[in-house]
Formats: sequence, structure tokens, C-alpha cells
Amino acid sequence: MNRILIIDDEEVFREDLASLLREEGYSCRTAADGDEGLRLAGEEPPDVVLCDLQMPGMNGVEVTERLSALCPEAAILIVTAFGTMDTAVDAFRKGALDFLLKPLEPDELLRKIERCTEELRLRREVRYLRRVAAEASPGTTLVGESELMRRIRTLIERIAPAASTVLVTGESGTGKELAARSLHEQGRGPDRPFVAVNCSALPRELVESELFGHAKGAFTGAVRERTGHFELADRGTLFLDEIGELPLELQPKLLRVLEGGEILPVGATRSVKVDVRIVAATNRDLEREIEGGHFREDLYYRLKVIEIRMPPLRERRGDIPPLVEHLLRKLSRKLGRRVRGLDRAAMQAVMSAPWKGNVRELENVLERAMLLAEEEELGLGDLPADLAGRVGAGEDTDDLRTAVHAYEAQHIRQVLRATGGNREEAARRLGVNPSTLYRRLKDLNIDA
Repeated sequence: MNRILIIDDEEVFREDLASLLREEGYSCRTAADGDEGLRLAGEEPPDVVLCDLQMPGMNGVEVTERLSALCPEAAILIVTAFGTMDTAVDAFRKGALDFLLKPLEPDELLRKIERCTEELRLRREVRYLRRVAAEASPGTTLVGESELMRRIRTLIERIAPAASTVLVTGESGTGKELAARSLHEQGRGPDRPFVAVNCSALPRELVESELFGHAKGAFTGAVRERTGHFELADRGTLFLDEIGELPLELQPKLLRVLEGGEILPVGATRSVKVDVRIVAATNRDLEREIEGGHFREDLYYRLKVIEIRMPPLRERRGDIPPLVEHLLRKLSRKLGRRVRGLDRAAMQAVMSAPWKGNVRELENVLERAMLLAEEEELGLGDLPADLAGRVGAGEDTDDLRTAVHAYEAQHIRQVLRATGGNREEAARRLGVNPSTLYRRLKDLNIDA
């Protein structure tokens, strides 16, 4: 049932509208002002919001702006009167989808709400299909259901259609390039070029030529014209990894590209227009680099129109079980080996590890374990000794145990669904006795 939130300071209008919509099968909540509406939306995100434009206190434009940030999926309909359409236009800029004129015509109201709910259904379907596609192409998947990762995915979804530059920060191995690829695929699209450049890997004397290209004869050895990464990424995305390593003398040239959208290849006399979205990444503290005179402040603010901070794995340990599952599927395709998962002791060891190298280190450990394992389920003996010795270690044992149990319950449910609820066959696939499976079903409160 679709949820509708009505925000209007006129009580009779508000309640009559709610009554009409309930008769049509919608679930309705009402608020007398913007503050109450925002509170209700925070408690239970609505699918559709009907918001009056002219209200005392917070007006409809401000409510729309704050609702769009709080509930990015909600479709907002502005309710307005003749003579206030100029203000309604402001609400559209802040995220409103459509408007309704007072007095409301019931047929028009229901038609517009139906259109909103259909658009919402399509948005959810697109999101689902994107996730399915991401599963099929694991290199672009941002895995995790923690609040941190949900916020990152929501942010990427909101900013992907724009052309603004984005700075992705975080420790090595946290998935900065995955975030950049996700931005690209949801924005410019997978059919457009995505060019990744590691600034720290380019020879200092060739950085300018690699990025901007060069004309024939521009310098000794330039026997032919070379197309640089900016031109290769035209109409797509250029990912500048480790941007903090870009030589200081080249930073003004990058700044000019960001400001003018044109590049000047080395040795060329005419500039080249490019349409490129820049996503930069760093594991350095660029503000400290600015203080030390190693990075330009004006370039920093040009790059940091929007910042995405990728959290280290230790800040989202609850995401480790689904990450393990995802990485094992990815590695199974890569190595041609089938692995069911980790046993409970191995999962607890993995959950307890510090993971200084983050997701990259986790993937390397799992790949090593898969190559050495003799069984389809990875155990403690398949993990490096320093990891295997961590079972029960750490201060957050209760939290780790809860996450391990959640992972185990999810795995058991998946196997039960695959076997049509046949417990004996599920036990066989899990590699345990039926009595052990029955006991775990009871311990984990799984209905089967």
C-alpha cells in the first residue's frame, strides 16, 4: 500500500483530502505544518507528499527542499492557488515533481498520484535492475547494508546525473575506484568511456603528455601525435586516482581544464574542447598538503564540489559477511572454483581482523584461502595464521557474534529456498547432519 503524507495548515481541507485518499486504498498521515511533516517523514518515509505552498512558519518551498534531502525517493506534489505559480516554480527547482491547483479536482488529484506511484515503482525497478547488473559485473558493486554504505549509495544516486567534479577520499583499499565507476555508470552511462589514471604511477616527466597528449615533435622522442587521457575520456569520466601525487607545476593546468573545459596538448598551438566529468581520489589529507605547500588550495576546492568519504572496513564490520559472500562469488568466477562460504569459526576470525588494507586485503586473503582449500567450505586452517588466531579476540565480541549469526541465518535461508524447504537436502548441501541443521534453525529463530 502506497504511503501518502499530507502537509497543510487548513484542518478541514487536510482531513477531507486524507479521507478521500483512504477510500481509494492509500495509507495517509497528516501534518499541520512543515516541522510536523518533516518529523513524520523521518519516522516513516512516504511515497508521495502533498504539500501546501503557503503555510505559516516554514513554507512549501523550504519543506520541499528539506524533504528531498530526507526522503530522496518521495514524489512531492505542491498544492497551490492561482497567483502563486512563480513561487511554485521555486519548489520545482528544490525537488517537487508536479503541482495541483486549489480547489482540487478529485479525478486530477488521483490521476497525478497514480502517476507518482507508477514513477516510484519504475525508480525502484531501475534500482533493482542496476543491482542485478552489478552482481553480474562485480567490479562495480558497492556492497554493504550498513548505514554508512546506504548513505554513500544514496548520495551517488543523487549526484550521478550532474557533471560536477567529485572528490573521493578514504584509506587504500576502501573502494574509491568502485565509487567512481558507480558514479559513471549511473550518470554518463556504461556505454561512455571511463578512463582511470593513477597519478602516482606516471613518470614525472611524462605526466603532462599522458594527461593532455602531445603534438608530433613536441619534444625529443615525440615522433607521432599522442592522444591524452582527457581526450580518451571525452563525453565520459576521467578518474584521477591519487590526485595528491600530481606535480605542483601541473596543477594550474588541471585547474584551467576544470574552469574552461579545454586542454592544450604539449607542443600544440590550438586548444581542444573536451566534455569530461572529473572524479578524483586520494588517501592523503589534502588540507594538510595545502598547508605544506604541496597542493593548490584553488584546485582543491574545484575538485571538492562534492566529497564522498569511503569508510574503512573497521568502521563497518557488519558489512563483512555480505562482502565475503560477494567476493567469494567473484573469485569463484575468476578461479573456476566453487566455495560455499566460511564456517562459523573462520567468519568470526575474519570479523575480528583489523583489515588495515581494507576490502583489498580481505579479497587477497579470501583468494589465497580458496587456492589452498581442500573443502568447499573455508575453515580456520585455510586462513593465514595471524587471522586464525584472532577467534574471540577484540572488544566487540557481542557485536561480532551478532553479525556472524545474521550471516549464518541468511546463508541457511538461501539454501532452504534453493531446496524448496527440504531440510534433509539443505543439510546435505550445507555439509552438516540434519540434527545439526534443526538445532541451528531453532537457535537462530528461523522458520522453515
